[in-house]
This record gives sequence, structure tokens and C-alpha cells, in this order.
Amino acid sequence: RAEPKAEQSIDLIGKNEVYGDTRHEVSVYVKVFANSPFLVCMDLALSQEKIIDPNYLWIGPDGSDLQGQGYVNLTETGKLMVIGFRVSMSGAYTCTLSHKVIETTTQEEIEMVEAYKFMVYAYREADHAYQMSVRFNTTHCRLKTDRLFVEMLNKILNSTISHLTCHITGSSYKCHSIRTPKNGLQHELFVNFLVSPFAPGWEEICHKVPYDCEDVTNRRVRQAAERIGKFFHQLKHVLKYEFHTVPTIQYVDNSFSMTPIDSCRPGFGKNHHSHQNCASCCVVCGPGTYSPNNEVACRTCASPQARICTKASCGARLAPGAAGTDDPLTPAVNS
Repeated sequence: RAEPKAEQSIDLIGKNEVYGDTRHEVSVYVKVFANSPFLVCMDLALSQEKIIDPNYLWIGPDGSDLQGQGYVNLTETGKLMVIGFRVSMSGAYTCTLSHKVIETTTQEEIEMVEAYKFMVYAYREADHAYQMSVRFNTTHCRLKTDRLFVEMLNKILNSTISHLTCHITGSSYKCHSIRTPKNGLQHELFVNFLVSPFAPGWEEICHKVPYDCEDVTNRRVRQAAERIGKFFHQLKHVLKYEFHTVPTIQYVDNSFSMTPIDSCRPGFGKNHHSHQNCASCCVVCGPGTYSPNNEVACRTCASPQARICTKASCGARLAPGAAGTDDPLTPAVNS
């Protein structure tokens, strides 16, 4: 993904190619462990012209010449692809293009130099979970009866989604007395829970596809959420037609609701202002910021001079898998 600035034409982004711009840096987003698009050492206008004796010099984030480096594909026409992009590869990639312009009348050769800067960021897909809520009618607000019912409900739901290595977490409930104009005083049990993709055994699945683990866990938790939604959709029919006696606790029609919850791996965060064209991405925390746990946004270091956050500069030690590492198996939702 590439982010065009306000004054930058979207035409600067071609098929798997991102053109430079001499007026400002160009932001590029690369999924962790994927290959970057080709970064083109010229702008779109110049690419349409003949270039005499071009010479390209690519410099990486650490200030080293990228020519001959094993982790890049550098073509003779000045295009750069970073192979197997990792967190530590994030940063500024600069290219200097030198070439000649020959005056038509005098045949004088003029040396031209253009510089291009690409800010390349590693990103991961956000980890998804689903916050769910549902209501039940009950004859009385009885603490023991309500607790047993919710425990049984959790067991049923967990058995419904366990094959997807998903489970129910953060379950809570509360009973309220509600007066209605038509039915007088009623009692309703409000139940809330989170559907998480990190049930015991999820690591084994991710070890098979470590580079795209988020894709796998997100797909599974989406399937789990759909199964639970179907369960409550059918619950009215089950309670009405398959129970010989009327249950003391009954599902409230259309009370089921589901809200997606995103979180980022340690060392990554979302920033709608800094990364507008990758707003849904969990982008690696930049210099002076950190994310030690499962938060959505990166925090600012306590010491503004800190380039890499440490216990001393941020007041918290970075968790395994934070910025500077490439651990693909750090869950974003606590199980």
C-alpha cells in the first residue's frame, strides 16, 4: 500500500510500483514478511521520458548502500523491492538518480541529479474479536439461578465454536427489573461476552502458517461469530417447539447484537492521522512511541528524545514481539 499526499496524484502508484516525488516523501506500507512493491527511483513524468546514462544509488534506513544486499531486488532501471519485509526494515529509503541532459544546439552535457525519499512502514492486519450481548426474560432476578444459566450458556457456546480454536472470554451478566406499559414489571437478564480466536491450541495452527497468522485467526473468529449468531437466531424455535415445559428463562427476540473489536500486536498500532491510507492497518510504532501490550494505538514515550522506548524512557518494558522484533505468534487478545 502506498499513501499519496494531498498534492500527489494517485497516478504515482502503478501496478505493484510506487513512483517517487521530488517535492516530498512518499509513504509505503508493507505487510510483515511480504515483499514490498517496487519503489521506482523517479517520478511519473520522468518515467515517460528518455533518460541518458542513468545512475541509481539506493540507501537504506541504516545509511548503507543497498546495492548487492541479499534482502533486496534492485533492477538495472533503478527499481527496488525489499524481500520478506520485517519490522526492523522500516524506515527511510532514499534514492539519488543522476543522469545527463544534452543540449540540442550546443551538444553540451549537463549533469542532473534528483533525490527521492520513501518512508516504508511494516504493518500487520488487526486481530479481530467480537463483543456480543444478548438478553433473556426471567421470572425473578435470582443470583444463583442466573449464574448457573450463564455458565451453561457459556459451555454450549464454547462447544459450538471449539473446533475453530475460538472461545468465550470476559463473560458477565446482570439482572434488571423493567417496567413496561403493556406488561407491567418484568425481569431481564443482560449477558455480555467476548468471542476470542485464541483458545488453547491456536498456536499449533499458526505454526503451520506463521506469516499470515492474523488471516487464519481472523477467518476462524468470523466463522465462530457467525455460528453464535445462527445459534441465537434458532434459539426461539428451540425453546418454543422442542421444550415440553416453558423454560423459566427465555430469549428476548432480536436482542442479540455483535460488535467487532480490533487490537494490534505489541509494537504496532493504528493512527488515522499519520497513516490515513492505511487507517485499518496496525502499523509499526515509530521512533518515540511504543505499544507494550494489546492496545490499538501506540503510546508516546515519556522521554521525547527516546528513539527506541525502554523501561527508563517509557516507564514500561516492551513485551516480546514488540517493535524491533518479528514474533508472529504474540496474540493481540488475551486468552
